[in-house]
Amino acid sequence: MTTDNRSFETFPLAGMALDPIHVGTGGSRLGRVDNTIVRDPVTRIPKIPGSSLAGVMRAYAAMHYEDSRQEKNRPKPYYPDCAGQGGGDSGHCGQAGCRVCTVFGFATGKDSGGGFAGLAAFSDMHVLLFPVASQLGPQWITCPVALRQASSIGLTHLDDLPDQNALYRKSEGQAVESLNIGWLFLPLKTDWGNVKDVDSKLRNIGLPKYIADRLGVVSDKLFTHIVNSNLEVRTSVAIDPGTGAAEEGALFTYEALPRGTVLVWEVTCRNPKHFKINQNPVTAVDSPHKVKAVVACTDSYLEHLGIGGMGSRGMGRLRVLKAQNSSAIDKTEKEAS
Repeated sequence: MTTDNRSFETFPLAGMALDPIHVGTGGSRLGRVDNTIVRDPVTRIPKIPGSSLAGVMRAYAAMHYEDSRQEKNRPKPYYPDCAGQGGGDSGHCGQAGCRVCTVFGFATGKDSGGGFAGLAAFSDMHVLLFPVASQLGPQWITCPVALRQASSIGLTHLDDLPDQNALYRKSEGQAVESLNIGWLFLPLKTDWGNVKDVDSKLRNIGLPKYIADRLGVVSDKLFTHIVNSNLEVRTSVAIDPGTGAAEEGALFTYEALPRGTVLVWEVTCRNPKHFKINQNPVTAVDSPHKVKAVVACTDSYLEHLGIGGMGSRGMGRLRVLKAQNSSAIDKTEKEAS
């Protein structure tokens, strides 16, 4: 047992989209596309809600720990047990020794009169770096607001950009004086003092070198326009099962975050020692790091099975980036898995 008595610990995480990612708002909308994705109500920048992340991670954790979860009347639970919303005969077990139920919570367990909020809390996933085409190839664009909200890179205090209508990059390898970013043609500048600091901090979260070398910073206002003007938009049509051809009037469009988008989020892990389930102490995990390890067991599932909708159309895969100083945490995660 660990001697750590802190009430909680927050772990910042970052991930890169291997495929376009579509987390829809539900239903169709009047506008540029039929099926839009979720956006922040203030910045209007697309995001992935924490509830979507928690739900898919719960399902993947139930898959991962299927063989180790035991119930009173069944020698081996099948995958759906403890995944999803629960309820019915195949709902959440609600046991203090179940890593899925204790970490992700449950509404009503089979042997429990009440619910449990869960030891892991997920923030929304925000766009940190957004890929855009240019005459020099793909560029990854960010802005001061996106950098400030990414606690994983530790840049909460940034100076405002001297020029709100320019693109700021490092001075090394400066081949042109202006660069097109999507439909915008912006002058290149290097006199923003935070550029080098941003570059070094991003490399520390496990960002690939080819992305860090193509990093650019624009103003918050321009970033919103750049992101929303360069989302991937696809067109699909329903197939008539009788004819095998396109169904009449079933054409629809949907948007997604493009491949290569870098997202950041946080997982806050509570100390299991401070909680009980049905008056029984939590035995599945014994520290915030062990809670994080249960969450981390889903990383490979996110990379291969994905998150969000349109998975049958080649969307959803997300690779969790590993920080350079994460060896100690990785050891804890391997022990817990």
